[in-house]
Amino acid sequence: MEVWLWALIGILIAVIIALRIKVHILQKSVKEIETCFADRLITDTNTLIDISSNDRNLRHLANAINGQLRKLRTERRRFCQGDLELKNAVANISHDLRTPLTAICGYLELLEQEEKSEAVSRYIGIIQERVEILRQLSEELFRYSVIVSAKDNFVREQVIVNTVLEESIAAFYTVLTEKNIVPRIQISETKVIRTLDRSALSRVFSNLISNVIKYSGGDLKIVLSENGEIIFSNMAFGLDKIQTERLFDRFYTVETARKSTGLGLAISKTLVEQMGGTILAKYENKRLNIHIFFPESM
Repeated sequence: MEVWLWALIGILIAVIIALRIKVHILQKSVKEIETCFADRLITDTNTLIDISSNDRNLRHLANAINGQLRKLRTERRRFCQGDLELKNAVANISHDLRTPLTAICGYLELLEQEEKSEAVSRYIGIIQERVEILRQLSEELFRYSVIVSAKDNFVREQVIVNTVLEESIAAFYTVLTEKNIVPRIQISETKVIRTLDRSALSRVFSNLISNVIKYSGGDLKIVLSENGEIIFSNMAFGLDKIQTERLFDRFYTVETARKSTGLGLAISKTLVEQMGGTILAKYENKRLNIHIFFPESM
């Protein structure tokens, strides 16, 4: 009887050991799937998930994930191709617009030198105004096409963010005054130093201040904290939370922005992210708040 008991115990121990080995192999295979899946999501490779286990269910799971990865890879390539085509189209359109606009401006200058009635002078003035708007929009399209294709051409250096922000505000002082916007400025006395592209950072600030001029309800508050967070805040009665979520979308404009391509904030977002920072917009109590942050390691 004791022999059978010890035999049974031995069998149970063997089963437990086998089960533990099986569980260990399964855990290892699950970890392999997890690691490979995370890697395939961030790398552009044709290598699929492969596991060491021969377990039928786990291999079926790996094959199912591989099927979805193939679909995801196809969609990613289609998106990248479409994005590239869009960038090329924007560059071509902006370039093609420049030639006829230059010719129109030239002929308008010649017309200014001719004798004309008061009505004709007024019409020419209207045309000049519209042509100038088109010229500005074409320039914005061109700048966007250059920015999205030149992310590796940044000249990174130690930049004092305080100084660049102050210079950007000063550059818009006249325009802000004309719009009766008196900015409230809170800039930290502590120097906020980051390794950034000075020109790109200045472009970001300029685009944001231009955005305030278009949408502001008459005020502007700019805050630079010691931790490097920059906040542009203004009353924006024509916005809502849904519109705010789309402000950084390319070519998106709200109804009141009739003289904009909707690329200003998209350019800012692109530049900030290319420099390793974050930018987001919040709409609270009828105020538009745009937050920018560059980590200290920048």
